[in-house]
Amino acid sequence: MGLLNGKTALITGASRGIGKAIAVLYAREGADIALTNIADDDEFRSTVKELETIGAKAKGYVSNAAKFEESQQVVKDVVRDFGRIDILVNNAGITRDTLLMRMTEEQWDAVIAVNLKSVFNLTRAAIMVMISQKSGSIINMSSVVGVSGNAGQSNYSASKAGIIGFTKSVAKETGSRNIRCNAIAPGFILTEMTEKLPEDVKKEWTNKIPLKRGGTPEDVANTALYLASDLSSYVTGQIIHVCGGMLT
Repeated sequence: MGLLNGKTALITGASRGIGKAIAVLYAREGADIALTNIADDDEFRSTVKELETIGAKAKGYVSNAAKFEESQQVVKDVVRDFGRIDILVNNAGITRDTLLMRMTEEQWDAVIAVNLKSVFNLTRAAIMVMISQKSGSIINMSSVVGVSGNAGQSNYSASKAGIIGFTKSVAKETGSRNIRCNAIAPGFILTEMTEKLPEDVKKEWTNKIPLKRGGTPEDVANTALYLASDLSSYVTGQIIHVCGGMLT
C-alpha cells in the first residue's frame, strides 16, 4: 500500500525476530531502512540483502546502542547516507533472567544498559534531526512484563517499565514539534528465544492468553507499521499491548 513511501526508518537490533519483521514490513511499505546491530555477523548482512531484494534502500551499521557516543555517531551516519530519519524504532534488547536473590550487579547493569539506556541514547540523538524536520515518529519496544512484572525478570521488567515512563515524557516534550512517541508492549511472542522454552512452559503461557496462541513477530510489526505511518497521526504517548489479551 506504500504507507511509508519516502520515509527513512532507523531500527536497532533488527537482524532477527521482531526487529527484522518490522524492517521487512517497512521495506514492503516503501521505506528506506537503516539497521543497527552490535556485530557484523552473517545474520545481519543477510537481513540487509533481503531488504534490498524487496526494493528498499538499506544499509547496516555496526553500533552498540548501549553506548552513548556510538549512538550519536550512528545517527549522524544515517543522516549522511539517507538524508533524514522519519522513524526511529528502539528495538534492541537482551535478557539475563534469574531470581533477584541470585542476580549479579553485572546482570542488572547489562539489561538496563541495552534495554533502557539505549532508548535514551538513540532518541536523544534522533530527536534533534526530527526537530529540524518538524516531524517524526519514535516507537519504543516495551513489554507486558513492564506493566505486570514477572518473577525472575526484575531487571528486564524494570527496564521495560522505564521505557513506558520515558515514552510518555518524550511525547509530552515533543508533541508541539509534530514528533510522536509511542511504545509497543508485546506479550508472549514466538521467536527464536521463546522457541527454546520447554513445551510445558509454552503451554502454560498459551493457556493464560484469551486468544489461545502466542503472537508472531509479524503481529508486532503490524502495530509498528500503524505507529510509523500517518494512520496514527493523532496518536502519541500511548502504550499499545500486543499480547492476545494476556493483560485483559
